[in-house]
Amino acid sequence: MKLQRTNRLRAVSLGALAACGALVLSACGSDDNSGGSGGETSKAASNIKCAGEGKLLASGSSAQKNAMDVWTQTYQSACDTTQINYKPTGSGAGIQEFLQGKTAFAGSDSALKPEEVAQSKKVCKGGQGIDLPMVGGPIAVSYNLEGVDDLVLDAETLAKIFNSEITEWDDPAIKKLNPKADLPGTKIQAFHRSDESGTTDNFTKYLSAAAPGAWKGEPGKKWTGKGGQGADGSSGVATNVKQNNGSIGYVELSYADGNDLNTVKLDTGAKDPVEATTDNASKAIADAKVVGQGKDLALELNYRTKAPGAYPITLVTYEIACDKGNKKESLEATKSFLKYTAGEDGQKALADKGYAPIPEEIAAKVRSTVDGLS
Repeated sequence: MKLQRTNRLRAVSLGALAACGALVLSACGSDDNSGGSGGETSKAASNIKCAGEGKLLASGSSAQKNAMDVWTQTYQSACDTTQINYKPTGSGAGIQEFLQGKTAFAGSDSALKPEEVAQSKKVCKGGQGIDLPMVGGPIAVSYNLEGVDDLVLDAETLAKIFNSEITEWDDPAIKKLNPKADLPGTKIQAFHRSDESGTTDNFTKYLSAAAPGAWKGEPGKKWTGKGGQGADGSSGVATNVKQNNGSIGYVELSYADGNDLNTVKLDTGAKDPVEATTDNASKAIADAKVVGQGKDLALELNYRTKAPGAYPITLVTYEIACDKGNKKESLEATKSFLKYTAGEDGQKALADKGYAPIPEEIAAKVRSTVDGLS
């Protein structure tokens, strides 16, 4: 387990540097920005243009919690008159709080639905909620199986595992994909999110697109698979996988790494199985298309990609804000904070945290849109 994680962390670091070049980020590195001091953090803080003051409330995606922790700490070290409170309640809950006018912005791993956009017009006076892509990363399929440190699965097999059709680890379908592995007859314990989650939405979109014959459930934030065990938040899924031999679950890469979990390599139809790394996620995000209208920057990902090295179970987390009609008391702080997170320093800070930077072409559009929030 430790060997695979060491290799993956090395790939994450190298992948982040590769992504920097591929995504035209002009300054990248693997400095540790998690502390409240240090050269890189100090430099980033000194470049932040502070505006507004008071409390800035936001909630939503737990996938970006670790990113928000880094961003918040760096931002508040520069702008001590602003207190940022981000609650990782899950994408569904975050959107609902935003639509109820309780927060300045929401984090969501899925773009707003048409009915949510319509509802947002009640909160965004004279405007509407828009999607601002802010951070990307792979959804790692993590597992805990004693004696097995290298595992390959494909979309069809994953669909059947999470739909309780494949129930033991020595199933012929798994053996076929792993002919050299000593697979035990251990019962499979599949963990999914019990809360409404953009992570679930993206994972089930992948299963639906890549294995339509095997996955019958509708993609969505709410789990629709049969059987399995629910856990609250990505941290809950990761904890349960770590504690139970024979278990499998889907979490963001940072949660898999943080819990020292092995991750599945995907057989996508490319020459070689693809590992969940930031570099491989970046290759998938770079292939995404902007499909949002007007100021909305919602992206469409290609879950069926067979491009070499492209990891298809990738999510993009959006910050959702009003294009017009933002609350006056939080508008300037919101703009200042989101300009930092979408900027070079904000994206660089995540390079070694298990996240994939947003392509600079898209990030530049985000910063321009944030400038125009009113």
